Amino acid sequence: MKGKIFTSIFALPFAGVGVWMLWSISTTVLDAWEMRAWLPAEAQVISAGYTTGSGDDSDTYEAYAEYRYYWNGQTYTGDRVSISSGGDNIGDYQTETGRRLSAAQRSGQPVTVYVNPDQPSEAIVNRDIRWGMVGFKSIFVFVFGGVGFGLLYAAFRAPKEKDATLPRYAEQPWLLNNAWQTEIIRSGSKAAMWGAWAFAAFWNLVSAPLPFVLFDEVTNKQNYIALVGLLFPLVGIGLLWWAISRTLEWRRFGPAPFTMDPFPGAIGGHVGGAIDLNLPFDPQARFQLTLTNIYSYESGSGKDRSRKETAEWQDKLVAHAEPSSSGTRLAFRFDVPDELQASDAQQDGKSYHLWRLNLKAELAGPDIDRDYEIPVYATGAESRWVSAQAARNARSEQNKIDDAAVIKAVEIRSGTGGRELFYPMGRNLGPSMVGFIIGGVFASVGGFLVVNEGHLIFGGIFGLVGSIIAIASLYMMFNSLEVSQDGMSIKTVRRILGIPIKRRSMRRASFARFSRNSSMQSHSGNKHVMYYSISAVDRQGDEMTVGEGFKGDNEADAAIRMLSRELRLKSEEATISHDVQGADEDVLAADS
Repeated sequence: MKGKIFTSIFALPFAGVGVWMLWSISTTVLDAWEMRAWLPAEAQVISAGYTTGSGDDSDTYEAYAEYRYYWNGQTYTGDRVSISSGGDNIGDYQTETGRRLSAAQRSGQPVTVYVNPDQPSEAIVNRDIRWGMVGFKSIFVFVFGGVGFGLLYAAFRAPKEKDATLPRYAEQPWLLNNAWQTEIIRSGSKAAMWGAWAFAAFWNLVSAPLPFVLFDEVTNKQNYIALVGLLFPLVGIGLLWWAISRTLEWRRFGPAPFTMDPFPGAIGGHVGGAIDLNLPFDPQARFQLTLTNIYSYESGSGKDRSRKETAEWQDKLVAHAEPSSSGTRLAFRFDVPDELQASDAQQDGKSYHLWRLNLKAELAGPDIDRDYEIPVYATGAESRWVSAQAARNARSEQNKIDDAAVIKAVEIRSGTGGRELFYPMGRNLGPSMVGFIIGGVFASVGGFLVVNEGHLIFGGIFGLVGSIIAIASLYMMFNSLEVSQDGMSIKTVRRILGIPIKRRSMRRASFARFSRNSSMQSHSGNKHVMYYSISAVDRQGDEMTVGEGFKGDNEADAAIRMLSRELRLKSEEATISHDVQGADEDVLAADS
C-alpha cells in the first residue's frame, strides 16, 4: 500500500502538467474556431514591441501592443496580440511580431485587427493557431501526461504485495512472483512492443520542433553546424521502424507461451519444456535457444545510479521443432550444473540473480526474438517430456553449429611440423569498433574539458579512461595470433599489424590440460554474449593462450575439441569445470 501511495504522489504532478497543457491546447483551438466569425478592421498602433524575460537557461520573449480601432462609429482600444498569452522562445514569432507592430507604430501605418461583432470591445491582431507552439505543448501532454497517468494506472493495477514470511513461500519462493504461478510463462514481447512505441513516440515528440528551429538557424543565420541536430529526427525514424518491427513480430508469432517442464526449472537438473508458436511448421527452420544465469546489480549512487547485468553461466541449444495444433511446437531440455544461483522472485534488492531464456530464429519475413524470465531453483528435478535421446540429438545439432562457427573464425593451415592455426586481425571487429568509438568520444570530451574549460582533474580522468578504452579496442582490432607445432613443442606468435610482439612455446610432453577463461562480455538489450579464450596449461600450471574470441560456453567447448584434434593434444583430466568470472577453467579435451 505504501508503494502505491508513494507512486501516486510522484505521478500526480506529471499528470497535472499533462492535463494543464491539454487544457491550454484545447482553449487555443476553441478560441481560434470562434474567432473565424470575427471581422477585420483597421487599427492605429499606439505602442508596441516585445519584452524579454531572463531565466536560468534561456531568455523568453513576448510581443505586446496597444492599438485604437473604430467600430460602428465608436472608438475602442485593444491590447490582445495572440490567442495565447505569455512569453516563449519557440521560433521567432514573438520577436518578429513585436518588431512588425513597432514598425507600424513608427510609420503610422494601420494594421489589421479582428473584432468580435457581438462584443466589439474584444479584438486581436493574430487569430491564427501557432502550430509550433501546439506541437511543443503536445510534448508535455503525451510525455508528462503519459508518464503521470501511466504510473497511476500501474499503481492501482499493481497486485497486492505478498507476505514473504508465510510458510508456503519458504517452500515455494517462486510463487512470490505473480508471473510464476503456473508452469506457463509469457514472454516480454508484448510489453517490449508497447515500450518501443512509447519510446518512439516520446523521442519523436521531443525532436519534432527541431527541423523548424534548424531551418531558421541554417537559412537565416547560416549556422550549418546546426544540421547535426537532424540526427535526432533521423533516430526517431529508426525508432519508429523498430516499433513497427516489434509489432510485426508479435502479429506473426502470437503470444508464444513457454510451458515449463519441470516447473520450476532445476539447478542440478533440467530447464526445459515447450514453446508453442502461431507459425506453420517448416522442417527447414532452425530455432536457437539461449539460457543465461544473470547477476543484476546497482552501480553508482545518487543521480549516477544505474542497473547493470553480468552473465554468470550460459548455454545454447537447437530446439526440436514439430507440428502442433497451433502451428509449431519447440521442445527442448537444458542440463543445468550445480552451484549456480537461483532466481530472485521479487527482484526488489540492490542485487539479485535471474534466469533468462531467449528464443531466436532467422526466417523469411519477420524474425522471432523472444525473452522469457523464468523461475529456476535448486530442486534437481528432471524433465518428463524430453527424453535423453532427444536431448543428445539437440546437443549434437548444436555441436555442429558451434564446430562450424569455430572453423569459420580460425584459419587452419598445413605447416612443416603439422597443423598451424591462425586467428587473423579483425576477428573482433564489431565490439572493437564500438569500443573505439566510445573511447574516442570519452577522450574527446576529456580533451575539450581540459583545453577549453580548464577542468584538469575531471577532464583528465575522462580523457585517460577514453584513451585506455580506445587503445584497448585498437589492440583487439589489429592483433593476430598464430599457433603452430613441431614434433617437440607448441608455439604461439602474437602480432600487431603483422609485427611480432610476443612469442611463447610449450613442450608437448609437459601439456596437462586446456583451460578456458571468460574476461569479456557484450550486452545489448536483454542479450548477453560471453567471450572466451582457450589456454594450454602445463604440469607446472603455466598457461599459454592458443585460442580466443569464442562466443559462449558452446563455442569454447567446440574450440577445445578443434584444438585437441588439430594439435593432437590429450588432456590428463576427466572432468569439465566452469568458472565464468575469469578464473581458469579445467576442461577435458576430446581425444584425437
